[in-house]
Amino acid sequence: MPLILFNKPYGVISQFSKHEKHRSLAEFISEKGFYPAGRLDHDSEGLLILTDEGAVQHILSHPRHKLAKTYWVQVEGEITDAALAQLEQGVELKDGLTRPAHASQIEVPELWPRNPPVRYRAAIPTSWIELIISEGKNRQVRRMTAAVGFPTLRLVRYAIGEWNIDGLSPGQWRKIPTPPQLVEQANAKKLLGTPRHRGRHYRKKRAVSAHRRKRQRGKGH
Repeated sequence: MPLILFNKPYGVISQFSKHEKHRSLAEFISEKGFYPAGRLDHDSEGLLILTDEGAVQHILSHPRHKLAKTYWVQVEGEITDAALAQLEQGVELKDGLTRPAHASQIEVPELWPRNPPVRYRAAIPTSWIELIISEGKNRQVRRMTAAVGFPTLRLVRYAIGEWNIDGLSPGQWRKIPTPPQLVEQANAKKLLGTPRHRGRHYRKKRAVSAHRRKRQRGKGH
């Protein structure tokens, strides 16, 4: 069960099926049977992990496993210490308070030019931050920076857990072995089944037992 590390370009959606407006993963990845572990919005760039194993997909994408995701974010304005502290403590969004995160200002990272380029306004400066979160609310990073007064201009996911985009240009991917610990977790999950599957199995078993008891009572002794 290998993994694929893909540096997703701007404007590409995290699916293989065709889309009316955006390019899909099928234009870049020819391997069959792989699908994304999580998603990355079409207007975001950077690391997307793909797997051919459902249990691995669940482990990598489910918030319960708290896998750290590292983002490099260009924001509008000169970021303040107060805003960074608020991002770290948690930001109140419409769907709840975000978990504590790590936020720090960074130098402009060495990245490829974005196509299309970020809008430029001479009168308004920009700054870059590194934001590390362990959850995945819809468009969370953009909503977090906007909530503290610094709208996101460019968003690049640099890393997920131990994996990153070093050595990968936009549109490039490489296949790597799945770490043994992750393989063990996936195998254990397959043996146990998902909570929903276990629940269905238990309810079915209980119903069969009740039916048998009813039949035995009907036969008498």
